[in-house]
Amino acid sequence: MLLLVKALNRMFHFAVFVLLGTGMTVLSERHSLTYIYTAFSKPVDLPGFHEFTAMGMLDNRMIDYYDSKEQKKVPKQTWMSEHLEQHYWDKGTRSRKSKQQWFKVNIDILMKRMRQNDTDTHVLQWMHGCEGESQEDGTIRFIRGMDMYNYDGNDFLSFDDDNQVWVATLDAAKETKRKWDDVQVLKEYTKGYLEKECMDWMSKFRDYGKEQLRKASKPDVHLFSQKSKSEKNIILTCLATGFYPKDIILQIKRNGRILTADDGLETSGIRPNEDDTFQRKDRVEILKTDLSTYTCEVQHPGSLLHVQKAWDHTLPVEDGSTPIIIAVVVVASFVVIGAIVGFVLYRRKECRDRCNGKSQSSTDSSPDPSPASSLVNMRICPDVNTSSKDNANNPKPDDEKKALIESK
Repeated sequence: MLLLVKALNRMFHFAVFVLLGTGMTVLSERHSLTYIYTAFSKPVDLPGFHEFTAMGMLDNRMIDYYDSKEQKKVPKQTWMSEHLEQHYWDKGTRSRKSKQQWFKVNIDILMKRMRQNDTDTHVLQWMHGCEGESQEDGTIRFIRGMDMYNYDGNDFLSFDDDNQVWVATLDAAKETKRKWDDVQVLKEYTKGYLEKECMDWMSKFRDYGKEQLRKASKPDVHLFSQKSKSEKNIILTCLATGFYPKDIILQIKRNGRILTADDGLETSGIRPNEDDTFQRKDRVEILKTDLSTYTCEVQHPGSLLHVQKAWDHTLPVEDGSTPIIIAVVVVASFVVIGAIVGFVLYRRKECRDRCNGKSQSSTDSSPDPSPASSLVNMRICPDVNTSSKDNANNPKPDDEKKALIESK
């Protein structure tokens, strides 16, 4: 169970990093288009989890979804179904069925490369997309692109867009890096897709859903105390939740001075709620006897909210219970882990036979005699072999792919 929790934690933070980014600019509006694929090495006996899932996320809202149970790509926003014909969804279904098989093959390749058996459950994830910033003329300027792979909760391989090279995080990924770096057309296309095509589709999809996407939600702001491990201290927490879009400023102040990490301030960063809104929670540990004036100031440009709340020095109850708002946040966090469908990791334990010297069966129907056939003999690339007319009527952002087979 401990390993499961740790793996879920690693994957959750990886996903949040990808979707929300590492930084924030609150004076301008940022947008993103991200595609997420997750495949398990075998069926997972957990409710709501599937052997393979795929989804598209526009500004952190799910716009389409596919899983190995239903095996059908479906819209998750009304405006997606209204603007895209059935032909688009049928082609998307065929494409994602193909990817489902691709992931199954490559998880098997990775397990063999890392000398893992099939007793445990392993997971391979691919995330890629782009992030842009709105300009005064209504266009969206490219900020960054992402194309990364994750295996068993650990970063595996990612594309350095600036230098057009693949970055191997694990030793098992180095052979794949070498092979992919040798394919110049693949690197050029990946860069072109992230910086141009992905941005074009982001703009197109935002235009489809512009009325709904522009609706802003104000945050609910709470400032309260919690018990600390030290009897002499308490934890002062400021929570802003239920806001959209995600850009927000939250500051805890002591006598008017903004507290920072040097003062012991900790932040959750911005995390998604289950209803397409966001939350952020900052906290700092202080003495119970501290009589300073503590306030929490929140600015949410999207809804034009600017509020400042003062702590009334109410201490947490001594019977061990916690404020109801904390319980709600905890429940919401678990809902988030289950609701970010397809990119939450389930991993049981490390392979116990990894170092015991056991060899692969010689009767294996898919032998892997050399690293040349390890992840990946095939590299999925966006389909560029479509006419402009076909593109106009049947958008193919990330998920209309073809396999680029590398020569050995």
